[in-house]
Amino acid sequence: MPDPLTGLELRSTVSSDGNLTLTLEPVTLTPPGPDEVIVRVEAAPINPSDLGLLLGPADLATLQPGGTRDRPTLTAAIPQARLGAMKARLDKPMPVGNEGAGTVVQAGENVAGLLGKKVGMIGGAMYAQYRKIAARDCIPLPGGASAADGASMFVNPLTALAFVETLRAEGHKALVHTAAASNLGQMLNRICLADGVPLVNVVRSEAQAAILRDIGAKYIVDSSTADFREKLTDAIAETGATLAFDAIGGGRLANTILHAMEAAANRSATEYSRYGSSTFKQVYIYGALDLGPTELDRGYGFAWGVSGFLLTPFLMKLGMEGTMRLRARVAAELTTTFASHYTATISLTEALDPAVVAAYAKKATGEKYLIDPTR
Repeated sequence: MPDPLTGLELRSTVSSDGNLTLTLEPVTLTPPGPDEVIVRVEAAPINPSDLGLLLGPADLATLQPGGTRDRPTLTAAIPQARLGAMKARLDKPMPVGNEGAGTVVQAGENVAGLLGKKVGMIGGAMYAQYRKIAARDCIPLPGGASAADGASMFVNPLTALAFVETLRAEGHKALVHTAAASNLGQMLNRICLADGVPLVNVVRSEAQAAILRDIGAKYIVDSSTADFREKLTDAIAETGATLAFDAIGGGRLANTILHAMEAAANRSATEYSRYGSSTFKQVYIYGALDLGPTELDRGYGFAWGVSGFLLTPFLMKLGMEGTMRLRARVAAELTTTFASHYTATISLTEALDPAVVAAYAKKATGEKYLIDPTR
C-alpha cells in the first residue's frame, strides 16, 4: 500500500467577526480507495465562479498580508451588511478551486491504468498540491496535451456547450452572448461556427471586438458605441436570435437585449398588439460581473423571460449519457475548439499576494490566471 501524501491546500475562511482569511494548510491524504486516484495538481484556473468562494464579499481595499514566506496568509474585512449572506460558511475553512489537471501519482486497484497519466478533473479543492478524487471525475488528457491544456476542460467548455444544447432544446435558432471576448466566449464562437449556429457577440471595447474578428466571429456589437442599440437590433433581426446568455448580471444590459429582440420581432409585424409581439424572448443570467441589481423596465411586451443559469443543474437535467457526450467532445477538441489562454501562471503562495489578488479579482474580459501548485 502506498504511503500517505502530505501537501498544502488553499483555504478560505469567513469568520463570524467579519473577516476573510486565506491560508495554506497542510493536508495528509490517505491512500486512494479502489476507484479513486491521487493527482499531483499541476494547473488549476481561477474562474469567476471560484472567486465567489475564494474572496466572498470581502473589501479588497483592506487586504493585509501575514504569515511566512512559505506559508503566507491574507486577511480582508467584510462589510457587516454583507456578512448575513455568509451565514452557512461562517468559521468553516473552505477549500477552493472547481477544476484542474495534473498527473496521477497513486491509483486504486480498479483504476490502476490511470497511474502516471495526465488527467483533467472537477470536484473542488483544486488549489492544492495533491487531490484525492473519484476516477469518474477525471478525464485522461489526449497525447501531447499538458496539464495547462486540460486545466479548464470542464467549467467553460461544458458551459459553452450547454448554451448551444439549450438553444436546440428550447427551439431557438440563434443566440446573443455578453462579455463575448472571454475565454468562454471564444470557445462559444468556435462551437457556433462549427455547428452553424448564428451568434451575436456583445463586447465593450474595440480591442475585444478585434479578438473575436480574429477567430472568425461574424456578428459583433460594441456596447461602448453610440449606436450600440441600433446595431444590436440589426444583428438580432438578421440572425433571428431570441435567446441570450448574460455574464454581466447587474445593470440594464439584459433589458437592452430584450428591447432589441422585441424591436427586431416588430420589424416584420403585420398588425399592432398592445401586448407586444408574440415572439418569446429569453435571457439567462449566468454570471455576475456586475454585482448590482438587474434592471428591467418591461417595455418589450409579455412574451419574455429572465432567469438564472447554472451548469450543474443543467447537466443533472441532461443526464449522464448527455453529459458524457459533451465531455467526449471537449476531450476530442481540447487544444482547438476548447483551448484556453492564460494571462499568467502563479504559485499557491503568489495567489495570496495582495497585488496578484487585485489583478485576478478584476475579472477582466479575456484575462485568466492559472495556479501551478508545483511552483
